[in-house]
Amino acid sequence: MSCKLIMTWDIRPERDQEYFEFVVREFIPGVKRLGFELTDAWATIYGRRPQVMVGASLPTLGRVTRVLQSDDWQRLYDQLMDFVQNYDQKVVETRGGFQF
Repeated sequence: MSCKLIMTWDIRPERDQEYFEFVVREFIPGVKRLGFELTDAWATIYGRRPQVMVGASLPTLGRVTRVLQSDDWQRLYDQLMDFVQNYDQKVVETRGGFQF
């Protein structure tokens, strides 16, 4: 069963430029290095929803669990927290189409 990690967050005020540099240079390559396939990236333009939503998948729940418990994930997560707030994540079974 393929699983998807769905992450949402808001960019910290006054950190936009640094955030975008981090995401392009560190976060996306880091997530890929951990084995995830990036499947979704959405930005909220209007409304009261998280500003950013990212989906990344792995082939099994066991692999997702191992990655999320790894030191490499923790380092990447800690770096992301410097730039974002209201972070949330969940793991769901991958289905076709948009998931949130």
